[in-house]
Amino acid sequence: MNPVAIIFRRELASYFATPVAYVFITIFLVLAGWFTFYLGGFYERGQADLAPFFTFHPWLYLFLIPAISMRLWAEERKSGTIELLLTLPVTMVQAVLGKFLAAWAFAAIALALTFPIWITVNYLGDPDNGAILAGYVGSLLMAGAFLAIGSCISAATRNQVVAFILTVVVCLVLLLAGLPMVLDVLGAVLPQFLVDAIASMSFLTHFNAIAKGVIDLRDLIYFALMIGFWLYACAVVIDLRKAD
Repeated sequence: MNPVAIIFRRELASYFATPVAYVFITIFLVLAGWFTFYLGGFYERGQADLAPFFTFHPWLYLFLIPAISMRLWAEERKSGTIELLLTLPVTMVQAVLGKFLAAWAFAAIALALTFPIWITVNYLGDPDNGAILAGYVGSLLMAGAFLAIGSCISAATRNQVVAFILTVVVCLVLLLAGLPMVLDVLGAVLPQFLVDAIASMSFLTHFNAIAKGVIDLRDLIYFALMIGFWLYACAVVIDLRKAD
């Protein structure tokens, strides 16, 4: 069997071996529902769409995704099992990819379990299901980018709490860079091309475009490059610190 598949299966099974996975999924579903129907004013808007649902995804992921990624490598380093993993007949890239895909699959399962919200909006009205599907695709891609960042940072430390905090900080910067109020402030002191460049690096810029139902190749490339860059950085960090 492919080494990536072996690591993937081992890691994914480890999530459900403890109650942590079920607690995480429960918290995610409860918060997603609360943000959508109450804080997002789903009923008051009088529109059959899931805009309130997707609006809060970046901020949900800001704290929940680092909680998944913080254990990816920090736990291996702290327990010493990383040495065992790296002595197996697998390459560094295969190890990094297997663990990342398992975490991404776990996030995808949590996201897929929000399907009752999709069913609810179809029951109450006639939404654009194509746009909703695009929103799910964008949300999954953004979760992957969050996880790739968290994986790299987790590889750089033995402490899961430190990995969690640093991941939140990095992801928060990448979110804030796309907020209109931040861009307005930057526009007052920086040339427009720099402001546009900063905005183009933000998760919000690309996720919001997809969540509107428009899947642009540039947005897909952005998330692919973001995931690829941070996973490559993760492999480099592990290689540099495997002797620690």
